Amino acid sequence: MAPLQRSPTSKNPNGLPMRLAATYSRDISASPARIWENVRDWEHLPWLHAESFSSCKIEEAADWGWRAVTYGAGAAAAQRSVVELVIDLPRSRYVSRTLDGPLPGVEIWTALTPIEPHRTRVDVEFHLPHLSGAQAGKAGASLVRLYTRLWDEDEAMMIDRQASLDAGRHVPPPAPVQLGDLNALRASLPLTVEAGGIRVRIVDHGGALRAYPARCPHLLAPLDRTVPDAQGCITCPWHGYRFDITSGLSADGRGLTLGPIPAIDIDSSDRVSLVWR
Repeated sequence: MAPLQRSPTSKNPNGLPMRLAATYSRDISASPARIWENVRDWEHLPWLHAESFSSCKIEEAADWGWRAVTYGAGAAAAQRSVVELVIDLPRSRYVSRTLDGPLPGVEIWTALTPIEPHRTRVDVEFHLPHLSGAQAGKAGASLVRLYTRLWDEDEAMMIDRQASLDAGRHVPPPAPVQLGDLNALRASLPLTVEAGGIRVRIVDHGGALRAYPARCPHLLAPLDRTVPDAQGCITCPWHGYRFDITSGLSADGRGLTLGPIPAIDIDSSDRVSLVWR
């Protein structure tokens, strides 16, 4: 597989009447490794960035990058674009080009510069074709606002993922956790507790108490705010992976599991505890 772009790592390879509409720079509290991981991760677009994308259907993905059909969100839900993202690792940069859509030929170049182990400088250039100076300036300002929000969302995800990686994926089963009186516990639900380095979400689903690990096994997304649906399934906020909270098994055929599900024990005095068996 290869990108469809002509000379994908060269600016404006098709010689379009291009304008540099805007630039955008910021420091991101994430390592280049986390950012490159994020760049390759097309799957998170309609989930983490639901305000901007309603769907993303991949056409090809390989070491060079990826190409996908995307649709906007809200009033722009019918707006279809074919986007190809190509990585230029030797120059520590990548380009996203619109191959088809409202304004084909748009090039968005992003360069990464490491600053500290968990801090990276991001410099973005927005190159737009076939626009007057005034049109390009207006479109550029809109793109800067969009990218500010997208990078805010991406940065939060990368910080959270790095913290989970630093904490370690594999920890021994924790000792039982005392949760107190049953009625008092119900009044405090939903609730997230931590035991032995494992975060556990406790909910009342259909009158029954359920507990499940509060990290997605895919890329360690937080599940602290997930709400089970009528079928007793939760959905990852980063990539849309679904899990059954009773069994911990995948509910969408992707083959992942949440990990060991703690049991909720209630003794004769209505005292509640979490127990890993």
